[in-house]
Formats: sequence, C-alpha cells, structure tokens
Amino acid sequence: METTAPKNFIREIIDAHLGGGRFGAKVHTRFPPEPNGYLHIGHAKSICLNFGIARDYNGLCNLRMDDTNPEKEESEYVDSIVEDVKWLGFDWQERLFYASDYFDRIYEYALALIRSGKAYVDDLTADEIRQYRGTLTAPGKDSPFRGRTPDENLDIFTRMRAGEFADGSRVLRAKIDMASAHIVMRDPVLYRIKRERHHRTLDKWCIYPMYDFAHCISDSVEGITHSICTLEFENNRPLYDWILSSLGAYHPQQIEFARLNLSNTVLSKRKLLQLVKEKYVEGWDDPRMPTLSGLRRRGYTPLSIRNFCDSIGVAKTDSIVDIAVLENSIRGELNSTCPRRMAVLKPLKVVITNYPEGKTEELEAVNNPEDPSAGSRPVPFGRELYIERDDFRETPPPKFYRLSPGREVRLRYAYFVTCVKVIKDPETGEVTEVHCTYDPATRGGDSPDGRKVKATMHWVSATEAVEAEVRLYGHLFTKRNPDDDDFKADLNPGSLEVLFGCKLEPSLGRALSGERYQFERLGYFYLDPAAFRDGKKVFNRIVSLKDTWAKIEKRSA
Repeated sequence: METTAPKNFIREIIDAHLGGGRFGAKVHTRFPPEPNGYLHIGHAKSICLNFGIARDYNGLCNLRMDDTNPEKEESEYVDSIVEDVKWLGFDWQERLFYASDYFDRIYEYALALIRSGKAYVDDLTADEIRQYRGTLTAPGKDSPFRGRTPDENLDIFTRMRAGEFADGSRVLRAKIDMASAHIVMRDPVLYRIKRERHHRTLDKWCIYPMYDFAHCISDSVEGITHSICTLEFENNRPLYDWILSSLGAYHPQQIEFARLNLSNTVLSKRKLLQLVKEKYVEGWDDPRMPTLSGLRRRGYTPLSIRNFCDSIGVAKTDSIVDIAVLENSIRGELNSTCPRRMAVLKPLKVVITNYPEGKTEELEAVNNPEDPSAGSRPVPFGRELYIERDDFRETPPPKFYRLSPGREVRLRYAYFVTCVKVIKDPETGEVTEVHCTYDPATRGGDSPDGRKVKATMHWVSATEAVEAEVRLYGHLFTKRNPDDDDFKADLNPGSLEVLFGCKLEPSLGRALSGERYQFERLGYFYLDPAAFRDGKKVFNRIVSLKDTWAKIEKRSA
C-alpha cells in the first residue's frame, strides 16, 4: 500500500508484509505505556509512530496500559496518559485496553507452560537467581528446583495464587536454556508473588505476571500485527518469540527503533519521578519538565509536537536530538499564527517632556506581519511610557544602539524619541526615570526627512498598562547530556525566572487562559490556565525569538 509519509525501515518491513499477504494484509499497532508516571516527549515519538502508521495504512491502533506492577502504578497516571494521547490528536476509538484485562488468560497460559514442562516454580531468592544466571562470558547453572515435575509445579503455582506463600519466596520461571548466549533466555521469571492492591483488579491477585510475559500475550490477544517498540527491547525479542511459539499463540512481529534522547533534559520516568517527589520542580506538569503535560502547560501545541516527531524521523541507532529542534517546531508554528503584542517585562519609566500633558492618542499596530488578514489594533500612546530596562544604558557599551543620553531611537508604531535627561535614586544611584523629547513629524515610526536610527524599541503606555506575572523558562539542565548517576548535580539553577509587575499593553487585559501571543522582541508567551486565579494573569514564555532582535541582544550583552 502506498502512503504519503516518508519511508523508513519500519514502513519498508510493513510494505513487505502487506505485499506478501502476511497478517491478512492488515496493519494493527498499539501504544502500550506502563502507568507508572506521566508521558514525556519520548513517548510522543512512539505515539505518533504507532498511530501514524495505523492511519497511513488504514489500520487500527490500540491504547493499552501495561499495568503489571501495582506497586508503582496509579489511576492518576492512567488518566494523564489518556488525556495526553487525546491532546496529541489521536483516537483509539473504543480500543482502550489494560494488560490486567487479560490476567485470567495470562494465568491460564502460565498453567499451559507448566503442563508442557516449559515452566517451573523456583524457590531461589532474587539474589540467588541473579548469581545462578551467569555472566556475558560464563553460562548460568540450573536451579536445584528446575527438575520439579509438571504436577509438582502445578500444585505449588496454584497455591502461590491462593496466597499460601510470602512475597518473594517463590517465582515461576520459564524453562529454556541456562547456557544461552542471550542472558534473557536463561530461565527468565514469568510470575512473582506481590501482595499489592491493583488499581483495577483490587485484591483479586497476589501474584502478578512479569512485563515480558504479559506484554507479548497482550499483543497476541489483541491481534496486533506489528509490535513496535524501542531498542532496549531488542534483547528481549527472543523471549517474546519463544513465549508465543511455546504457547502456539498468534504471533505479531516485534520491530525495534531508536528511542528519543533530547539534549539538556532527562527522559527517564524514574528520574522525572525523583525530581517531582524531591520538589526540584513543581510537579509533573511543571513547564520545565519534558512531560507532555509540562509542554502543554508551557504552551506547546499538539501540532508542534507532531511536527517535531516527524522531523526527527525513525532510526535504528540511538542519538541525541538537540532541544533546539523541538523549540524550532513550536517557533515555526507560532510565527505564522500568533498575534503580536507589546509587553515590558522589566519596566523603566520614560517621560516625554514635550508631549502635551493629559493627551492620549491611538496608534495602529500590526497584529501579525506574516498574516495580513489578521489586521491591526489600536495601542494607546501618551506622555508617560515604560520601556525595557535593558534597552537603556547611561554609559553604552560598544555596539549598543538603543536608548542612551543624547541618542535618538524609534518607538515601534510611534515616534522618534531622544534621551535628554536621566533621573536616579539619590541613595542607590539606580536609574528610575528617563526623560525624552519626541519628534511629532515621525508619527508611525518614520522620519519625513529621511534620517535613520539604529534601533527600534517596544514600549507600553504607563497610564493604561496591564500588570501581569511572567515566567521565563530555560533548559532544565546545564549539560547537553546530564550525568547518568548524579544527574541532579547538572540541574540548571536559572531554569526559572519569575518577574512580577510586568507591564502589558491594555489589549492583553482581555486575553483568555490558553491563548498564545508573541511579545515583540521577547518571545512567544502562553497565558497559563493552571496559574490563573482571582483574575491574576500569569504568562509562561514558551520559547524565545530567533530573529534579528535576538542577535542584537547577543551582540550588546
């Protein structure tokens, strides 16, 4: 079947299967997260891949919770996964499944392996099992309990289910080959005793199947054709195949691809959970987190995430994708869709001394130069304004072209102004106010006599400005590839800067939660619904601008 999506090795495998009539010439994938944490950007790659393949081949894709470890799983995580996949724009229709849906069936399959002599109950401790397993260069050795008869194993296993034995005292193991070159095939554990209340089956079970045992059976039961997973499962594929072949069950094809690794962050649920529990971040939806809920709260859109996943492609080898690629995905979308507004984050008052007192006029400002249909809006202009404190230097450094004593600059959409006086705090020496004169002939920002200025600055009317809190987010980690063991040592202490008393043009007083804007020269911002309370507006910076203004800031820093 021909598709419009870019070809990759997975699609080539599927094309070959369809051409040969395998799986009845159909495609059925699944996205099977474990509900032991929130989904992150790495999961988005798998979601887009599995649902995208199903869409392009007119197939189906299930959403399945692989909930085999009740000790770490919660309904909160299930709910968040469902919300995130929906938010990304994918629909599993009525096919939301759980591995726990199949616990009875998986148990019967375990009994079948025991009866056929392919599984046995082992009384070794976890440490002893590890010691008996051997190493990459030395074969393992048989457990002293490996020789139990099928009848003995059936008796003990049914008693395990009945709750007769203590947690960790016995396990069910596959009987394969303790000398196998694949360590995973050296009699892997299939079931363990664990008295943990399950979020769905409650206290029905005190034994639970291991992920590797439940996962392949769940794929088989659901009629999955292509079990697409990340590279860390490649070593487990022989076990996946052995279990289904030994049971004589329907057998999907497992295909592995490289997981997403993103610079300046971590994509381990264990590490992310640690950041949450130890309060290094505000929660799973902290806008600095690489979770989908964090990206959503920061202001990322589903389209930007999908475009990012498409842009990085599908490969067979692991690599690190620079976080700038993710940032460019949202920047590219918002540049064409976001309305422009003026906001001053670190305000410095400007008084235009030759502008009439009490006078206010409305100037026209473009809503989006990329979209002429977006039109324009009025912005009030008066005698007193706010500009960015960083846009003024009493003693300017080289190549600083913005406002300084005696220098003329352009106020965007307004007039040329020239600094004539600086007011300072007599105790601290801090500049508190700048006095300027304006040229009335330059209304709209152009000079009729053709004179040029080297800087254009944004501003906000002091009398009509709206106050807001603004949060500037940086990378969560200072290192491109955080240390694996001591990753918290690489946390960026400047990953969040909270600014109070920011001054916004009055039209932003009508902004609604969840709306996105480009603050001119400052970046793209999102009115955070999670922080909106008592009329307070909190804007999160989604991403900074990548344009000539960013270059100016860099040169003059």
